[in-house]
Amino acid sequence: VQLVESGGDLVQAGGSLRLSCVVSGFTFRDYTIGWFRQAPGKEREGVSRISSNDGRTYYADPVKGRFTISSDNAKNTVYLQMNSLQPEDTAVYYCAYASGTVIEGLSPHGMDYWGGGTRVTVSS
Repeated sequence: VQLVESGGDLVQAGGSLRLSCVVSGFTFRDYTIGWFRQAPGKEREGVSRISSNDGRTYYADPVKGRFTISSDNAKNTVYLQMNSLQPEDTAVYYCAYASGTVIEGLSPHGMDYWGGGTRVTVSS
C-alpha cells in the first residue's frame, strides 16, 4: 500500500487548506484512512479518520467543527478540508492506512502504512 499526501502550504491564521491523500495498492475492502499530524517536539497525534465500508468519520477534539474528512473512491483519494486554521495547527500532516475498521479513537499505533507527509504552516 502506498500513500502520497499533497496540499500542505504556508497560510495565515483564519485561512483554509485542503490536503489530499492518494492511496494505491490496497486489496482489502474494509479499511480506514486516517490523518495525523506531528508538530516539532511533539508526538504524532490523530486528527481524523474515515472508514471505507460505511463512510463513518471521527475527529479529534482540537479540530472538530473546523476540519472535514471526505473520500472520492473513484480517485482513491481522501481529503482533509481544514478551515479556520490556527498557528497551533502547524505540523507535518500524514495520512495512514489500516486494514479493517478502526472503531475507537485514532492511534498511530493502529495504522499499517504511512505516507511521507506534507507540511502545513500557519502564521499568526
